[in-house]
Amino acid sequence: MSEHAPADEVHIALGQDYPEIRESIRKICANYPGAYWRDLEERIAYPTEFVQTLTEAGYLAALIPEEYGGAGLPLRAASVILEEIHASGCNAGACHAQMYIMGTLLRHGSPAQKAHYLPRIASGELRLQAFGVTEPTSGTDTTKLKTRAVKNGDHYVVHGQKVWTSRALHSDLMLLLARTTPLDQVSKKTEGLSVFLVDIRESLGHGLEIKPIKAMINHHATEVFFDGMKVPADNLIGEEGKGFKYILDGMNAERILVSSESIGDARWFVKTAVNYAKERVVFDRPIGQNQAIAFPIARAHAETEAADLLLRKAGALFAAGQACAPEVNMAKLLASEASWHAAEACLQTHGGFGYAREYDVERKWRETRLMQIAPISTNLVLSYVAEHVLGLPRSF
Repeated sequence: MSEHAPADEVHIALGQDYPEIRESIRKICANYPGAYWRDLEERIAYPTEFVQTLTEAGYLAALIPEEYGGAGLPLRAASVILEEIHASGCNAGACHAQMYIMGTLLRHGSPAQKAHYLPRIASGELRLQAFGVTEPTSGTDTTKLKTRAVKNGDHYVVHGQKVWTSRALHSDLMLLLARTTPLDQVSKKTEGLSVFLVDIRESLGHGLEIKPIKAMINHHATEVFFDGMKVPADNLIGEEGKGFKYILDGMNAERILVSSESIGDARWFVKTAVNYAKERVVFDRPIGQNQAIAFPIARAHAETEAADLLLRKAGALFAAGQACAPEVNMAKLLASEASWHAAEACLQTHGGFGYAREYDVERKWRETRLMQIAPISTNLVLSYVAEHVLGLPRSF
């Protein structure tokens, strides 16, 4: 992140910025057509080849500084990577977490931790894809999480459970948020939470159990159980008890990146719907000639362009080191809704064929629906805007 800049020095790129990256991602994705993703769903399999290709091309290390073997690119470049992956019909859910998870390590890890892990993450030797935060009982109320980490000499002992921890079975490392000081012993509920870097390979079968969750999409979600798992004290990120702040610190970046995926999805749906509406002939004319077909697609396109502009503004503010939470949250809301409206228009345009797996519309339709829920739900965004932007009374 750069030094803070005056508001009048914040510039927003328009059009197809980072054209070389966009073209490169399109070429990569062309080798992973719909048939590849449909086969993975049939087998509930992980896109190992796709992730490996992105790793070898350096795109999963886009945000890692060059001194640690990464590309050292700005957040906007990472957004472009994810947008193009989704606009090409692929899905970055199998690997996008590495981009934003490593930010916690980069910003708050010790020099020794960064030197040990970041180069190996950048090279692909290690995968940091799992983020253990959400729990069955607390959900988004993170400060009420129950997973406990108690220090015992040179290590911590962890007990608890996480849910919806995606990619834990396909990751070497996990970023874990646990309570190190009981809730009733802290002055503020946000205190007493700590972040750990867990080596999944060493911990599986030794106090760590991971169970897959079968879900509507092939997102490799899991439940994670901790029963006396030991974590070396050296794997504590930053200061004990300050973990909630570290997690919040990375949320703006996470939401910008995930919103870029929504923009990519929306562009795929609009393009796919337009092409089908031009080619599909019913009653001796292309169905796109009917306003009932054309108008929803046109509206989805307009919503996508508007959401993209706000997202670019949020990214520009983030890059300039300025406050950007309102823009980030509103962009997340608008991007997820634009993609969902585009998905609905695309499915409706295809009619019965929209349900046929070979068209990939129903797969992408299911995948983009998730954006209404994660990484933050639409209602929580609205609650934030109502309270923190408009000054309305807090609702909870």
